[in-house]
Amino acid sequence: MRKFFGTDGIRGLTNQVPMTAEVAMRVGMAAGAHFLRGDHKHRVVIGKDTRLSGYMLENALVAGFTSVGMDVVQVGPMPTPAIAMLTRSMRADLGVMISASHNPYQDNGIKLFGPDGYKLSDEDEAKIEHLLAVQPTLADAGHIGRAKRIDDARGRYIHAVKQSLPESVRLDGLRIVLDCANGAAYNSAPTVFWELGADVVAIGVEPNGTNINNQCGSTAPALLQETVVASGADIGIALDGDADRLIVVDEKGTIVDGDQIMGLIGASWARQSRLKGGGVVATVMSNLGLERFLEGEGLRLERTKVGDRYVLERMKEGGFNVGGEQSGHMILSDHATTGDGTLAGLQVLAELVASGKPASELLHQFDPVPQLLKNVRFAGGKPLDDKHVIAAIAEGEAALNGRGRLVIRPSGTEPLIRVMAEGDDAGQVEQVVDMICDAVRAAAA
Repeated sequence: MRKFFGTDGIRGLTNQVPMTAEVAMRVGMAAGAHFLRGDHKHRVVIGKDTRLSGYMLENALVAGFTSVGMDVVQVGPMPTPAIAMLTRSMRADLGVMISASHNPYQDNGIKLFGPDGYKLSDEDEAKIEHLLAVQPTLADAGHIGRAKRIDDARGRYIHAVKQSLPESVRLDGLRIVLDCANGAAYNSAPTVFWELGADVVAIGVEPNGTNINNQCGSTAPALLQETVVASGADIGIALDGDADRLIVVDEKGTIVDGDQIMGLIGASWARQSRLKGGGVVATVMSNLGLERFLEGEGLRLERTKVGDRYVLERMKEGGFNVGGEQSGHMILSDHATTGDGTLAGLQVLAELVASGKPASELLHQFDPVPQLLKNVRFAGGKPLDDKHVIAAIAEGEAALNGRGRLVIRPSGTEPLIRVMAEGDDAGQVEQVVDMICDAVRAAAA
């Protein structure tokens, strides 16, 4: 059992364990000690989003890393994928992103990247967990690390993202509404699209430390929808607080999720002979409609458990270069080692320019089948092991009879059982979900 690391690093409510200055300093010591390998000068890159608590956690991490002899490079507010990119390009031993992604400002988190720019493996996280409980070996006075801020990190990232498109691709004539969630990409993302020629209407670009993801960004797209329609824009793009995911809105204000974006990029890249692995990698939550669409294109959908790290692991194993989640994480491994909302947005815009079609036509790759997800909270125990729950799940699978899917899983962050079903008959889907939820509630009572 891991006490600190969850499905995406360490996360929690600010000033409560594990998201305290004390724990952050210990994480710096433990992670620094774990990556002190070889006799070269050791370095860690630290970035953050725009949360007020980022200042506190950053300083604590700096103290921890320098105390064990690791130099620190601080780059300030930057998207999560930028930290992954900078870790590699600066030949650092470790990258750290201080962010709770799409969560409200009261939460914060610590994400760690290895020297290759990929999120740490479960094994590395387990070793760091162990070191958190061990008294660290501190550097002697002459070997304490140094901390340095660099000012051009944003420019390096902007240049790298733009390099994902051929120089011939320009966005002239496109009006784009860009919602940066008052988060980490508030400066970099508008610059990327503007430098490529787009007319950018930027919202969510006035962070104050407490308004990140507040009624804006990919998890609250109502403002984006309204602004796209009101401004007569061609398309809208919403990022989340650390800009590793996106949601798109077409010119009519209709939301387009990650499944449609994966379908668009996967099918287009296949036609251009750019797609690797013979398909796309997504999680068990992606809609059955995506799977059927890809099959119609002669491609396959590989499914993993929920979490972009598991998508990436399967991509690396199978040689895939397109993967993601319905929630909007897009991993395009030819260009990045983690999800990147800005980069994925550029690929969508490039397709829009090349097709000459309106976004509402281009982005509607398939009709999603009815899908319903409900959560059941429980106080303790293992409801999924109850014989009545097992019987209800078997009954639900029999009812769908190969014409749908059933996914039941415990949440990785809360005491919840998530029950999801999808199929061609919306009424049947609802009946199956309700039946299983009732059984789980009864078992948890």
